[in-house]
Amino acid sequence: MAGLIAFISLCIWVYLLSARGGFWHASERDDVPEDLARFVEPGLWPSVAVVIPARNEAGSIAQTVGSLCRQDYPGEFRIIVVDDQSDDGTAELARSAAEQADAAHRITVLTGAPLPEGWTGKLWAVRQGIEQARVTQKPDWLLLTDADISHSPDNLRQLVTRAANDGLVMVSLMAKLRCDAWFERALIPAFVLFFQMLYPFRWVNQRGHPLAAAAGGCMLVNHDALEGAGGIESIRDEIIDDCALGARMKLRGPIWLGLTERAQSVRPYDNLGEIRRMVARTAYAQLKYSPLLLAGTLLSLFLTFLAPPLMVIFGGGWSRFFGLLAWIGMSVSYLPMLRFYGRSGWWAPVLPAIAALYSIFTLDSAIQHARGRGGMWKGRAQAKR
Repeated sequence: MAGLIAFISLCIWVYLLSARGGFWHASERDDVPEDLARFVEPGLWPSVAVVIPARNEAGSIAQTVGSLCRQDYPGEFRIIVVDDQSDDGTAELARSAAEQADAAHRITVLTGAPLPEGWTGKLWAVRQGIEQARVTQKPDWLLLTDADISHSPDNLRQLVTRAANDGLVMVSLMAKLRCDAWFERALIPAFVLFFQMLYPFRWVNQRGHPLAAAAGGCMLVNHDALEGAGGIESIRDEIIDDCALGARMKLRGPIWLGLTERAQSVRPYDNLGEIRRMVARTAYAQLKYSPLLLAGTLLSLFLTFLAPPLMVIFGGGWSRFFGLLAWIGMSVSYLPMLRFYGRSGWWAPVLPAIAALYSIFTLDSAIQHARGRGGMWKGRAQAKR
């Protein structure tokens, strides 16, 4: 039996490394020299409305707004912050940041209306921001970004240039997560690797491939295509709203998702509890709230990540040999992401232990849902019951 388990684990890694869209290469990035060399900037820059949903984001909103005010975008762009019932001075900090950047004329801070039934808080705020953007003139594009993302001065320019050159209806960047504290350095690169395992970026970006995804921290969306896809209303109750929006947009045209250094999250995950809550908020929603899918996922995680080192340590003969090969393949798959985050390659063999923690977080997500606390964010339990 041990030999069979080890062989199954090895087969899983042979498939993942050779036939899962090359997810582990971490090659879908917005700074590939070949891409940048072929891009030609638009002759006429389209108008952009930046929409930022913000609920109690005093710790990051000033940095986010300030970075957006300093964009070198040649066309018209406006910034709309939707203050979603904050009680920590988020709105005042957003206005102050725009004034300090000498860009008070660019920003509108909207006081959000109470959350109606059937909407998640973020999407309700986004909808209000889009409606506000249409008040004076309908924008050509919408930049939907989170209140904890700092943008490089050329980010909006590069996003629009990519969309124009490749005829895209959506460009999304996987914002580089903060990786300063010990738990961040230990667990955050693996989080991004696991996301790419679920949604290989190469497949997402391939025209005609059914897989679609997006990263909610930074999404440039064509306004007309969004309306044709049913608008934000079509995903109003989705917890994993970015991937749901990516799926809707890919029905309207090609999309692109990649890693970036141009958009960086400043939200801290200083301790294990913060990372657990980040994962638990969406993990069970990813499994469609299904106990059967939960059981299958936990079994898959065991066979993929935990069985190989267990076979090496406790097995013998062929089981140890197969387990060692699988563990080596697993470690190799982690190296490009570790390099992207500036982490030592010595973290690679520790991936099974990291995966074990994420398995616990996934189980906890189901437990929180059963307790009526699923999709918890800023005091709101938003998961479907």
